[in-house]
Amino acid sequence: MNSATVRNLLVRGMLAGLAAGLLALVAAYFLGEPRVDSAISYEEAHSHEHGMEAVSRTMQSTGGLATGVLVYGVAFGGIAALAYCFALGRIGRFGPRASALLLSAAGLLAVYVVPFLKYPANPPSVGDPDTIGKRTTLYFLMMVLSVLLAVATVILGKRLAPRLGNWNATIAAGAFFGLAIGLAYAFLPAVNEVPKDFSATLLWQFRLAALAIQLTLWTAFGLVFGFLAERVLAPRPATGRKKEVAAEATPVAH
Repeated sequence: MNSATVRNLLVRGMLAGLAAGLLALVAAYFLGEPRVDSAISYEEAHSHEHGMEAVSRTMQSTGGLATGVLVYGVAFGGIAALAYCFALGRIGRFGPRASALLLSAAGLLAVYVVPFLKYPANPPSVGDPDTIGKRTTLYFLMMVLSVLLAVATVILGKRLAPRLGNWNATIAAGAFFGLAIGLAYAFLPAVNEVPKDFSATLLWQFRLAALAIQLTLWTAFGLVFGFLAERVLAPRPATGRKKEVAAEATPVAH
């Protein structure tokens, strides 16, 4: 893949990330923000300190949310497009759209779902401020392990395929991934700092909303980027009137 193609895919990845970010923003505003407001109300009811907000809650839930999600979407799209350039042709004989959807599904699983199951998202008022550094480190460690194990799983599956066949190699590689992730879950310390009187329903709804936002982001990116990548990698041949125009515009040697 030459540098011009990589550049084109990178630009389209960022555009796809922006489009996916817009959809994720809608999901975040309607699914996530009401739960955040409820958690903040709980925090205010149980806190004895009432200081002035540097940024109003209205600005946080509108302009701040939009800026954060859209900037994240563009950056996410660029990184995912570069990963796509590397993975294309190495994960099997799939077309541009299928490869984009497979990459999105694998990314959602490795980057978000696996770490989420060990260290799920928590709303405001949940968690000790003194342990935020530790919790962040553990989360990113789990994410890095998940991504590395996912890459190792793909490599293992490709190496086993000639001897076991594609189906058996896939099952064996999947079992390896599940076992390795299970060991990581067992050895990494658990974090449970949810207050005893915090609403279990609110906590569950917040975590489902967080999962829905990521599902929207990754799915939308896979669909949009797959469409854009196909136009770069497998452009449709000219037909009908376009062929006639092209033929008329082509100089004929005499």
